[in-house]
Amino acid sequence: TEAENFARVLALAENYQPLYAALGLHPGMLEKHSDVSLEQLQQALERRPAKVVAVGEIGLDLFGDDPQFERQQWLLDEQLKLAKRYDLPVILHSRRTHDKLAMHLKRHDLPRTGVVHGFSGSLQQAERFVQLGYKIGVGGTITYPRASKTRDVIAKLPLASLLLETDAPDMPLNGFQGQPNRPEQAARVFAVLCELRREPADEIAQALLNNTYTLFNVP
Repeated sequence: TEAENFARVLALAENYQPLYAALGLHPGMLEKHSDVSLEQLQQALERRPAKVVAVGEIGLDLFGDDPQFERQQWLLDEQLKLAKRYDLPVILHSRRTHDKLAMHLKRHDLPRTGVVHGFSGSLQQAERFVQLGYKIGVGGTITYPRASKTRDVIAKLPLASLLLETDAPDMPLNGFQGQPNRPEQAARVFAVLCELRREPADEIAQALLNNTYTLFNVP
């Protein structure tokens, strides 16, 4: 999410065999990103660490009093260029910016595409991302019965377009508000996803695995 964390992220991925890493500059931490930060990201990707499977989390965010949106868009464009240069998919953050984000993605036309994580937009917006080749991240939001719009979207999208996520330690699940989220909560998200879908649970599980392995090119 910021350049000063890159070394720690890479060390975790190298030291724990099941872990893979993504490196990127998050729009919510814009005040911490400089031109030097972008250079550090480029240098880290240039070394092509074996465990780095994506550029992320990057994107756009209109939350807050002064989002500096023009700079956000510039930073997104520069990171999309890096993803294309190093043939990596992207992990995308989008808050109140789905339509604008889709415009940027269409313009850059990445061969490896990516995933819009923690999606909570409309079915039309989700379908546009899917048409562009992007996956939709399914997280803790669907565990809240009041999130009827998101639950309906996830129920209607093609299974081939979905990825499972937790966004730990953020995005707590229903019943766990106020607690740090944890990766093992993916099992609870999966259980709710199975309730929303018509396919058998084993078919959903296999599709999610295939989608993940294919997108991030992991064995």
